[in-house]
Amino acid sequence: MRIITALALLALSAAPAFAGAAEAKSCAAQLDANGQLIFNTALPQVSPSADLRGVVTATTKSLVSSGQVPMSAARPAAMAAGQCLKLAMQ
Repeated sequence: MRIITALALLALSAAPAFAGAAEAKSCAAQLDANGQLIFNTALPQVSPSADLRGVVTATTKSLVSSGQVPMSAARPAAMAAGQCLKLAMQ
């Protein structure tokens, strides 16, 4: 009985993390190609304690300097990706 209770509590405590990740991925599916690239590149670095703006900025600068995201599209794509990444932090 204790094992079942412990598993139930574990499942309930993990449920919000999965919900945030699912919402974030659903949001990212609506992004353009540049936004999706920024989102997917930055996602592994995102945690509840992360500096989201710093992560998105560093990721975007790296992608622009490597030629993967055009400079003209970087800002709007980063802002949109940031909104989706914010959901992943919850």
